[in-house]
Amino acid sequence: MVNTKAIACLALSAMLAACSGGSEGETDTSTQADASAPAAPAGPLAATDISTLDGSSFANVTGNAANGKLVFAQCRTCHVTDAGVNKIGPSLHNIIGRTAGTVPGYTYSAANAGAGFVWTKEKLFQYLEKPQRVIPQTKMIFAGLPDAQKRADLIAYLETPS
Repeated sequence: MVNTKAIACLALSAMLAACSGGSEGETDTSTQADASAPAAPAGPLAATDISTLDGSSFANVTGNAANGKLVFAQCRTCHVTDAGVNKIGPSLHNIIGRTAGTVPGYTYSAANAGAGFVWTKEKLFQYLEKPQRVIPQTKMIFAGLPDAQKRADLIAYLETPS
């Protein structure tokens, strides 16, 4: 006989993993760099470091805000673009040009609050690829967007959300 409680639990776990990029302690192989890529540093990247794992550069990609709005659908569970509205994650209103970890009323991890950099388009492009690489121990559990075009589209949307 099939245990329906166990099946429901497995289904819920699968849904949560799909939404969040996995749970703590799991390895997400879909966004891992291959063995030839350099290993991520143990600590946070320098504020001026905008290198990406895939070698792409924000300057070489043109974002499309309409497509970025579709990409943002993944972010809506935790974030909004409304000023002063924090959810599970902080508001992303005017993120470009803002110092990391400074949205009023949001409780950041120590790692994010102490990141010490300003969100430029280039830094956000890097962060969206793999957040834990840029700010180790951030409480954001999103695995990242490996597709450079989707990252550029999302940034274009965040510049002028509508």
